[in-house]
Amino acid sequence: MRLRFLFIPVLFFAAGTPAQTVIYTTAQQPIINPEPGILVQVLENVSELEQLLFPVLSQNPQQAEQQAHLRMQQPDWKTQEARLTRAYQSLLDAYTLGIKKLPAVVFDDRYVVYGTTDAELAQQKLDDWREQQR
Repeated sequence: MRLRFLFIPVLFFAAGTPAQTVIYTTAQQPIINPEPGILVQVLENVSELEQLLFPVLSQNPQQAEQQAHLRMQQPDWKTQEARLTRAYQSLLDAYTLGIKKLPAVVFDDRYVVYGTTDAELAQQKLDDWREQQR
C-alpha cells in the first residue's frame, strides 16, 4: 500500500517533463548543425565492439572465462564497458521507437523525420507536415 504513494509523485514529475529531440545516426553520417539540448545517438555495430573487447576467446569454456576475467581487469575496461553499454542502449532506444532507417530525427518520442541529421531541417519538415494535416 505504501508503494502506491511513492509512485504518484514520480508519475506527476514524469508527465511534466518535456520530451527531447534525439538524432539517431552512424559514424558515416555526421551531424550537421548540432544544437545544445539535442541528444545524439550514434549507433554502433555492437558485434564489432564485442570483437574489439574480446578478440579471441578459447573454445574451452573455462579458459574463455579466465580470458574474459583478465580482459575485465585491464585499465581501459571501464571505458570500453561503458561504450558497449551505450551502444546497446542506443540500439534498444531506436528499436523501441520503431526507427526503420538512419539517419533519423525523433521529436517528442513520437514524430520521426528520416534522411537528415540536421535538426532544424527536420523540425521544418515536421512543421510542414503538421500544417498539411490541418
